[in-house]
Amino acid sequence: MNVRRDWRGPASAAGAVVSIGVFDGVHLGHQAILAANLARARQLGATPTVVTFDGHPKQLLLGRAPRTLTSLGHRLELFAAAGIEQTVVLEFDAALRELSAERFAREVLVEGLGARAFVLGFDSKFGRDRRGTPELLRALGLEVEVVGQVLVGQHAVSSTAIREAVELGDLERARAMLGRPVSVMGEVVRGAALGRELGFPTANIDPHHELEPPSGVYYGHLRIVAGPGGERRADAERLWPAVANIGTRPTVSPGLPERQRLEAHMLDFQGDLYGSTVELQFLGRLRDEQRFPSVGALKAQIASDVARARELLRE
Repeated sequence: MNVRRDWRGPASAAGAVVSIGVFDGVHLGHQAILAANLARARQLGATPTVVTFDGHPKQLLLGRAPRTLTSLGHRLELFAAAGIEQTVVLEFDAALRELSAERFAREVLVEGLGARAFVLGFDSKFGRDRRGTPELLRALGLEVEVVGQVLVGQHAVSSTAIREAVELGDLERARAMLGRPVSVMGEVVRGAALGRELGFPTANIDPHHELEPPSGVYYGHLRIVAGPGGERRADAERLWPAVANIGTRPTVSPGLPERQRLEAHMLDFQGDLYGSTVELQFLGRLRDEQRFPSVGALKAQIASDVARARELLRE
């Protein structure tokens, strides 16, 4: 997938079918938009294109933004998997905020990207004061397809609803709306190597502001997406069984400031992952995080967690 940061670059000779939005989570509703974009692009012989933003618009508009379900890098990975051929990443700054919807459509989308048609969500809005709507685009003589709301169990799929489910630890409800397991993508950073001393080496993951489930011990899968230099790994789609801990490690870090950590033990992997980009998928919860009377008791519990995880993953 071609990723551009400057809309002024040369437009595709074939033109583009454009969808616009943050697409946080790239959930079932977003996936319906992307699928419709691909279908229309094939009909026109055009390039399926997403325009998204680096930085959540709410940060500039409201001074705060929710923790994301998917960071920009994670979204780009999901766009590519959905078949999108071009993504244009715009910095949501004061200048972009003040750009009128008409100028944004004409200068950025049509003249800059060569937009021949648009595929938008039912609630899509863009431009100053969110005046950019399907109706405005049609009034400018542009072709627009609107994808309706997606329901799961008679409830609307939305990033807000998924965030609420993840925060409550309801992995199944979140998974149903995402169309895939709840996951975080981040960089493996150096820790205190306590897991290795316990006999269960862990990858300490910096989730880049992505939302995690509540503290506890989970089982799932881990993908090694890219190496330390950012190069995509040949085995990037391989799923490694894993046990993950979210919490403050009260047994081995008593009395230290309570900084929540995310660490994962890969059950059948040996190697150095420092600096790599990984995706950790949460399939289920094993237990609460707890303080044990001794390191030996902790090691025994971890061994039990690993055995239980293997059993559940086989099922």
